[in-house]
Amino acid sequence: MKVAHSDEAVPGPLGNASDKVPAIEIQDLCKTFGKFQAVDHLTLTVQQGEIFGLLGPNGSGKTTTINMISGLTVPTSGSVRVHGYDVRHSAREVRQILGAVPQETALYEELSAWANMDFHADLFGIPPREKKQRINAMLEIVQLTDRKNSRVGTFSGGMKRRLALGRALLHDPKLIYLDEPTLGIDVQARRAIWDYILQLRSQGKTVLITTNYLEEAQALCDRLAIIDHGKLIAVDTPQHLKQSYGGSVVELETADAISEVAKIQALEGIKEVKQENTHLTITTQGTGNIVPQIINIVSQESEIRAITIREPDLDEIFLRLTGTALRD
Repeated sequence: MKVAHSDEAVPGPLGNASDKVPAIEIQDLCKTFGKFQAVDHLTLTVQQGEIFGLLGPNGSGKTTTINMISGLTVPTSGSVRVHGYDVRHSAREVRQILGAVPQETALYEELSAWANMDFHADLFGIPPREKKQRINAMLEIVQLTDRKNSRVGTFSGGMKRRLALGRALLHDPKLIYLDEPTLGIDVQARRAIWDYILQLRSQGKTVLITTNYLEEAQALCDRLAIIDHGKLIAVDTPQHLKQSYGGSVVELETADAISEVAKIQALEGIKEVKQENTHLTITTQGTGNIVPQIINIVSQESEIRAITIREPDLDEIFLRLTGTALRD
């Protein structure tokens, strides 16, 4: 696994969109608060058109990193570029490129959906001749046209999320940041938002997601970065992370507890063996010639009542890499 590095560049935009500069370039980024190191020499590149997931437990440095990408927090050292713009020197340009949906949607609940969108359009300087058409088009995309005159305080959690997403896209940003995009909403609304996020990628948008739902990360993300204690632990596709850090998982149910667990652990290609009474969970680097050897050892002691072979899930990979569960 390689962590992407990019060459140093001069401040300001680098070329044009066709040059395919990275959507986000983070170089040796650090942020300290007093003696606390929130982000520790982080280097990361997100390419244009990716759905990129940023994963980490509470206190891992995710939020601080996002705040530095957004220009809300000044780095202690290192650099951040968004589409070639240095965030420190070109904050205004970065704001025009970025659309954000924070965990707290920050909608004006006493106003209608239309009024919320209208206010955002004015904030981002959308020309009056384009504003009405853009708002109508976006409300249609997020399926809220029939509720455009309704007070936002009457909306469900899923409707508020969709409105916040539409608002963030109103000024046609190249990069969209979504913080826990489906937190607290029902399964049906979650699937609708997932579908729309995937559509954004097909439109050439770059989507940066922070999520504590590993199912969500696997369903949406082209690549994932795992951050813990401010450091980059791993970055890769969900599939490669599972292959590189998981291996296959062999589960056996036996009639009696096995005493020769050490023999299984000693086999070449065995990463980990866990035993709970008559249940064995064995993590391997491959299933080729290992499973017959496992069966041979176990069957000498007890009858095997069930055996399954599966890939590890991202929860297991995350726990193995960080020693911490993503969701407590």
